[in-house]
Amino acid sequence: MILYHGSNITVEKPVIIKSDRTLDFGMGFYTTTNILQAENFCRKVADRQKCGKPTVNVYEFDESGFAQCTLLKFENPDGKWLDFVLANRRGEYSGKEYELVFGAVANDNVYQTLNLFTSGIINRQQTLDALKIKKLYNQLVFKSDHALSFLHFTEAKTI
Repeated sequence: MILYHGSNITVEKPVIIKSDRTLDFGMGFYTTTNILQAENFCRKVADRQKCGKPTVNVYEFDESGFAQCTLLKFENPDGKWLDFVLANRRGEYSGKEYELVFGAVANDNVYQTLNLFTSGIINRQQTLDALKIKKLYNQLVFKSDHALSFLHFTEAKTI
């Protein structure tokens, strides 16, 4: 499986960096199967960091890792996905830890919907209904060194 990681630098040897940022699936190394998503993200990172160049890193993932690592997979952005993302974004997730997490990414449009929900403007069912009609990309997050051992750098493309 080909995966992409958007950054402002070349990342030949991914690592899991401890951060105080709260992300959809918690701390980990974030990748996607969608190159357009990675291109968009690398532009944002380079702009936000004010250094480096927008870079899409390309990897080959040995899919035997799905069987050899603990995996949490969300087929759709359903109630379980919503609860997991919100708990991680709040820094409150205390459930089972997984080595790989795969599912929809909360892009800018989804963030707006989540903010409406967390602000109490729309209810849970309205949130889930809104998520069903949004075009969502995916993300595969590597949350352990063991999981990262199945990811192999192939090239970096500056855009």
